[in-house]
Amino acid sequence: MNATPATSRFDWHATAAEVIDGVDLTTCRALVTGAGSGIGVETARALASAGAETILAARNLTTAAAVADDIRASTGNDNVHIAHLDLLDRASIDSLAAATIDRPLHILVNNAGVMAIPDLRRDPEGHEAQFATNHLGHFRLTVALLPALRAANGARVVSLSSRAHLNSTVDFADIDFRERQYDPALAYAQSKTANVLFAVEAARRWAEDGIEANAVHPGAILDSDLVRHLDRTTVDQLRDSDRYTFKTVAQGAATSVYVATSPELAGTVGRYFENCREADPGNPAAGGIDAAGVAAYALDPDNARRLWDLSEQMNN
Repeated sequence: MNATPATSRFDWHATAAEVIDGVDLTTCRALVTGAGSGIGVETARALASAGAETILAARNLTTAAAVADDIRASTGNDNVHIAHLDLLDRASIDSLAAATIDRPLHILVNNAGVMAIPDLRRDPEGHEAQFATNHLGHFRLTVALLPALRAANGARVVSLSSRAHLNSTVDFADIDFRERQYDPALAYAQSKTANVLFAVEAARRWAEDGIEANAVHPGAILDSDLVRHLDRTTVDQLRDSDRYTFKTVAQGAATSVYVATSPELAGTVGRYFENCREADPGNPAAGGIDAAGVAAYALDPDNARRLWDLSEQMNN
């Protein structure tokens, strides 16, 4: 594991196409969850443009099929496929994993997510829906794909977090909001901290397998299906405010693609990136425009181990 923050020639302005320029993935196989919309589309497009066999995992196969056609046409790569994935449905997760582990998987981008569900919802097992979708579903999928990741002899796993993780630790005493009042923003923040902790513990557990796991914050993006639970007034207020500097979807996909493919990051594991740069816990401003840094509790190895053990129990 590297001891100092990784350096990068890219910043907030970079697009997915720019960070992958010159990268050859013609011998690689990649899977992107949530690839039917938003930054998932541009992440998949970038990987396909570099020659990777690319699997677009999405809930809506009709939408995903249209996206796949567009990516094939824009990249000239016909090796682009679609697969069904509902992260709240264990059978769907297990089916995708079973269909994918037959050959090496070099890149897994856990991109799908849900944000700000207004009312408390639960998955079929009774877990709060944002935590279940953003963390537990991806946890189950990634663990199930471990044989294919190991077979790649140098796989990378990228988990999409958010600067929102700064708003909450994982409340181990009440993850599912059974005792405390449900708060949409707090539930989302907790799930995003879980995404970072997952990367920290996956990096520790799978280092000897050559699997490099990291987490990223893509940036603030409004042109995304992620904001579907926000009312129009809220979206307009955010767009008009100076709270965030918003990115395009092409810019939003850049950090995911950079961490998934850059040769500069060989050996970098268990870290958190924003604006194509590793966040420095002691210097949030090092990340550039609109950087917020990373919370110490999200990188804490004890929290990461605790969450992993609990996630295994919750997935049984």
